[in-house]
Amino acid sequence: MKVFRGFEGVGRFNNPVVTTGSFDGVHIGHKAIINRLKRHASIIKGETLLITFYPHPRKVLYPETEGKNLRLITTLEEKIYLLEKTGLDNVIIVEFTPEFAKTTCEEFVKKYLVDTIGARVVVVGFNHYFGWHRQGDFHFLQELGRKYGFEAEEIPEQEIEHEAVSSTRVRKAISEGYIQRANAYLESFYMITGQLTETKEFELTGHNFFRMHIYDKEDKLVPPPGIYATSIEKEKRKVRGLVLITGKQETEKEIYFHPLDNSINFVLEKTRILFHKRITEEIEVKDQKILINSLGRAIRETEELIY
Repeated sequence: MKVFRGFEGVGRFNNPVVTTGSFDGVHIGHKAIINRLKRHASIIKGETLLITFYPHPRKVLYPETEGKNLRLITTLEEKIYLLEKTGLDNVIIVEFTPEFAKTTCEEFVKKYLVDTIGARVVVVGFNHYFGWHRQGDFHFLQELGRKYGFEAEEIPEQEIEHEAVSSTRVRKAISEGYIQRANAYLESFYMITGQLTETKEFELTGHNFFRMHIYDKEDKLVPPPGIYATSIEKEKRKVRGLVLITGKQETEKEIYFHPLDNSINFVLEKTRILFHKRITEEIEVKDQKILINSLGRAIRETEELIY
């Protein structure tokens, strides 16, 4: 997958089939759009192309309200990693600034999708709006398609057990600790990327822990306090373990990983922790007796899980 930073110098693509959006989480609804891109591209012997934005538009448009405390399902690095796994051909990351936000819907289509990229097909999700003040919708996109010579298609709402999938719903599931529900929406395991370092903070429990230093911590959504069944992919193998999350406020949250296999060295390497299930809710970590008992039960339950 080719990754471009901005539109400058991208050149022309071969019969590009295009979509745009934040794609936070790369959830099952996003994957339905990407699969449709791939289907169109195979028919017209073209390339798939996804345009996404960084920072998240809400952080730029509403910095003091809804964007202020917005935590994301995926960091930019994680989003690129997940998009590559879908089999996309190209991704363009557009810097979303207050100036770019003033781009009208027709200007965006004409300047970027038509003149710069040469889009043959443009696919959008259900209820998709674009351009200055969200003035453009699918019907206007269809009109622009007839005017500039591309096909426009809208994907209907994707549902899981009658619940519409959206990044907002995924964030809600994660923030409430419903990891298995979030994973179903994502069609993958929720991940947190960072670096592990040794810590003696829980040495008295008799279990070795590594503290995770999260990349892009100010943006990343961390599940609520508790103990979670997790895994790490290391040297082409899955290492199971549990994660202890402490701290109630987002800015205070800390992540500690305990591997069930002690033969692996994790220190000072980029690590993706995959979350499988919440084992316990918040526990009193300052009470050694409660902590030791809780960890013992959590380890036994995690060892019994099949994943």
